[in-house]
Amino acid sequence: MRARTLPLSRQSSGGGKPIARKALAMAAVVSLGAGLLAGCADDGGDDSDSSSGGGEGKTTITLGLFGTMGFKEAGLYDEYEKLNPDINIEENVVERNENYYPALLNHLTTNSGLQDIQAVEVGNIAEVVATQSAKLEDLSKAPGVNKADWLEWKWQQATTKDGQTIGLGTDIGPMAICYRKDLFEKAGLPTDREEVGKLWAGDWAKLVEVGERYKKKAPKGTTFMDSPGGLLNAILSSEEKRFYDEDGKVIYKTNPVVKDAFDLAAKAAEDGLVGAQTQFQPAWDQTIANNKFAAISCPPWMLGYIKGKSQPDAAGKWDVAVPPKAGNWGGSFLTVPKSGKNVEEAKKLAAWLTAPKQQTKLFEVQGSFPSAQAAYSSQAVTAAKNDMTGDAPIGRIFAEAAQQIPVQIIGPKDQIIGQGLGDNGVILVAKGKSPEEAWETATKTIDNNLDK
Repeated sequence: MRARTLPLSRQSSGGGKPIARKALAMAAVVSLGAGLLAGCADDGGDDSDSSSGGGEGKTTITLGLFGTMGFKEAGLYDEYEKLNPDINIEENVVERNENYYPALLNHLTTNSGLQDIQAVEVGNIAEVVATQSAKLEDLSKAPGVNKADWLEWKWQQATTKDGQTIGLGTDIGPMAICYRKDLFEKAGLPTDREEVGKLWAGDWAKLVEVGERYKKKAPKGTTFMDSPGGLLNAILSSEEKRFYDEDGKVIYKTNPVVKDAFDLAAKAAEDGLVGAQTQFQPAWDQTIANNKFAAISCPPWMLGYIKGKSQPDAAGKWDVAVPPKAGNWGGSFLTVPKSGKNVEEAKKLAAWLTAPKQQTKLFEVQGSFPSAQAAYSSQAVTAAKNDMTGDAPIGRIFAEAAQQIPVQIIGPKDQIIGQGLGDNGVILVAKGKSPEEAWETATKTIDNNLDK
């Protein structure tokens, strides 16, 4: 069969990936089709009777989302309505997660104004699990739900300590390293993806060492990687324990993994191996358009972002290699509030939308990488390719990466911590501050925000 080329569409969010910025930035970007981010209830949407708005005698199920999750675009609503003629589906979309999530949290806290189904971004799922699970249905018992269909770590992210699973995973963001073959060649580095992956296998420090090699013969005006924050994010995304411990205690300042990651990213910044830009800002976009860096931490949706910001002649010049360690950047969940007007029908729809077959269709149309491991053997995944990476078997590469991602401890304020370490921390080193000054600034900013 002819391989599929994934489309460019969608706005996404960022997460921890450091889940922190993902929710903010990804929602503002067009991705590979990364439907990676979707999210919450309308900021005070219509509270009219949702049971009577879809035509005579029909039940209307409402979804609160953020960004472009892709269900509508992939034709899944139409398909479900044909299978269930008595059902009408309406979605209420807020463009950005930072506008969506506070409203969702308020609706959950007051247990009012909620849609039948609410999406939750991965950077917020820990807080929802810890503080709002009593307001949400246990979807592990929903019709058609089979825990084995999902990656274990994805399932666990939405599961409470007493075993209730309040969210069904939609998509994920398995990490890779995307690189420019032409720039690698000019710098005297190998270009074959297998050989490139071997250069840094098992150790992020080796990736920085490759950057030192690149710098020696780097094409004029280019850096090895795009940004210090992107590198830091990738490193931390591959760690099981980062900002919180198992008991929910904030440990980011005392966890050696976090400080080591910060120091490594700071070293790369000091040595000029990364650009002095903050990801998803206009100046960073220009570095993509002008071919100013050779490599970038890269979940599937990043390819779409790269395509959207690149000149046409960049198509086919990129490739994808495995990262030093597997990690995740992005993803969402569907939840069903107990106070919804159509709880039982909402559970059926949430289960259907997140089933492997439907996740596969989303991947084909939107590029949202499935969290349902049962989808990984499908032709749509195994034969997937992308305009920017030519013949690279990106579906296989990302599927293998997805199955190696560790089960991470996600805390309620991961976004604040991750964003602080990047946007108020390592970026300062790239602009002339010392690593010590950058760490102090970052930790003060984070602690101030955590106290609010």
